[in-house]
Amino acid sequence: MHIVRYRSDSDPRPRVAVLNEGVLSPLPVAGMFELLSHRVEEIERMCADAVPDPSPGDVRLLAPTDGAMEVWAAGVTYLRSRDARVEESSLKSVYELVYDAERPELFFKSPAWRVVVDGEPVGIRSDSELNVPEPELALVVNRFEEIVGYVVCNDMSSRSVEGENPLYLPQAKVYAGACALSSGIRPAWEVDPSDLAIRLTITREGTVIWDGTTSTKQIRRPFTQLTAYLFHSEDYPHGAVLSTGTGVVPDLDFLLHAGDLITVTIDEIGELRNPVVAGKDHFAFLMARLGGA
Repeated sequence: MHIVRYRSDSDPRPRVAVLNEGVLSPLPVAGMFELLSHRVEEIERMCADAVPDPSPGDVRLLAPTDGAMEVWAAGVTYLRSRDARVEESSLKSVYELVYDAERPELFFKSPAWRVVVDGEPVGIRSDSELNVPEPELALVVNRFEEIVGYVVCNDMSSRSVEGENPLYLPQAKVYAGACALSSGIRPAWEVDPSDLAIRLTITREGTVIWDGTTSTKQIRRPFTQLTAYLFHSEDYPHGAVLSTGTGVVPDLDFLLHAGDLITVTIDEIGELRNPVVAGKDHFAFLMARLGGA
């Protein structure tokens, strides 16, 4: 079962529903932002009581974010991520210190309207030669700091920008097409996230040019620690998505190209597939749908 946002040809308004074995059962909320204003036990009850829609029409799944939801991300939570940051950076000790520190690295990733979903493009900066996808498990958190569910995240990163100076992190992480999420939220009450396989595959002209696998059991920090720091000095009245870091990072000699296809798969959570484009002009569709999706 997944919780999704969708739009159908019979009703142009974005709606929220349970999607189970291809059947949509609408939920009595105005959006994901309203759903995440409830406690987990209330959301579970709503999902259990949802009634299937016998004729939803043609359906398009949307990003699982709306309203004032924000996407945040954690960095250097896996040993492989620490090593990759050390390798690329001119200030190596910064990443070694944060990996072992009590306080995690957390950074803003995207507002709700900039998130892209399965099938939509992800971007690489035109002023960065070294760009990589970062496959991650992301937590969907309600306003009460409770983990409601999980989605697949591709935290696109400009390694050459961040490597030049860690203070350039916002530019390396926040730009058009930098945040992709799977459309379906796998409810927290249905899955144990402690040991889920995460796989990244990159294909070019139909040929796999890079692939790698890790597991959530390799993450250094408990998810509740990450959410506690996220909510420590800020409120999220419409909920938030918090991506938990990556344990799969291509080597420094790997260059992502426009036209590549990135696939991120997480066991029991879902799959996310996005073609790569270069530059912000390809993302005018996000601006166009800002008021309606």
